[in-house]
Amino acid sequence: MPPLVGVIGKTNVGKTTFFTAATLVDAQISNHPFTTIEPNVGIAYVRKECVCKRLSVKDNPVNSTCIEGYRFIPVKLIDVAGLIPGAHTGRGLGNKFLDDLRKADALIHVVDAAGSTDAEGRPVKPGTYDPIEDVKFVEYEINTWIYQILKRDWERFARYVDTQAPDTIQALAERLSGLSVKRTHVVKALKEAKLEGSKLTSWSDEDLKKFASEIRRASKPIIIAANKADLPEAVDNIKRMIKEFRDNIIVPTSSEAELALKRASRKGLIKYLPGDKTFSIIDESRLTDAQKRALRYINERVFKVWGDTGVQKVINETFFNALNMIVVYPVEDQSKLTDHKGNVLPDALLVERGTTARELAYMIHSDLGESFLYAINVWTKQRVGEDYELKDNDIIKIVAVKARH
Repeated sequence: MPPLVGVIGKTNVGKTTFFTAATLVDAQISNHPFTTIEPNVGIAYVRKECVCKRLSVKDNPVNSTCIEGYRFIPVKLIDVAGLIPGAHTGRGLGNKFLDDLRKADALIHVVDAAGSTDAEGRPVKPGTYDPIEDVKFVEYEINTWIYQILKRDWERFARYVDTQAPDTIQALAERLSGLSVKRTHVVKALKEAKLEGSKLTSWSDEDLKKFASEIRRASKPIIIAANKADLPEAVDNIKRMIKEFRDNIIVPTSSEAELALKRASRKGLIKYLPGDKTFSIIDESRLTDAQKRALRYINERVFKVWGDTGVQKVINETFFNALNMIVVYPVEDQSKLTDHKGNVLPDALLVERGTTARELAYMIHSDLGESFLYAINVWTKQRVGEDYELKDNDIIKIVAVKARH
């Protein structure tokens, strides 16, 4: 299953605007708490320079799109209910919020970097609330939620695992499988919490909390979209956030600017590609005075200060950095770079770094995985075996025999 990324955050921070800008799904945007009650699911795109540029070929993608030499690969985002302090106790829509996150593989935390919303999500004068508190409380709420799940009947579970379970790591992974926790996440969390090899019955409550925190880091990494970055009050706050949270990915973001640019581009008023560091006006005579002012503002307060709107960067950072994914291009004809229908470089697949050639074959079709013989690396024209670890931008042909019946 491809990764699912949750868009989270306090109410009124621009979370739904970010989601809409990323997906252009017309989610309800309103300035009051709990606008988003049912989760909105939409398709966003990671942006990656396509190999067609390097090969000087004209591609015709099937599973993605290629615009001006950039491949846009679809990914799934879920926008969930706004969060307030105390969510793990059921405050606000806390239970709903946390339940929506169970299947998320990473989290984009949209923060009001301008400090224009208080702890409860109520609008306040920009600069009067510290966004650092939002980052802390969201991590606390999610970590505490996982801790509470682990804590339920922990003593009985720990005794059983220590005395009867053949594999402690597998037992922990199965206990947390409903949260999309994998065995690899458990291994990493045990190591980071310095609990490797210890008996579960020896864990203190602090050990359990530390393990819960590390499980969240491993299985649901958080990327911070420092939103409302166009407001002057955001500049110093973002610098402080970067200093305070050195281990976090923090991206200055203006969701409203991205949404405005995408809508203007859709109407044919400007030329703009998501992730670009500039835009150009196609026909100034078609713009109203208000639209001209808005575009000047975006240029001055967003592009000249931060380089881009940050929305595309957040998506890319989530998949390529936090989720450690790469892009590979499977083909059936290695000389023509086509599938059986003649489409050139038809598919760009996001796969986890470390994925093997045989695992790729299974992703394409189970029969291909089962009857795998070898693969061909199109760049080197060499055969590679089933354990070959795919590299970013690999073009791969899978060679298989028909499965025997």
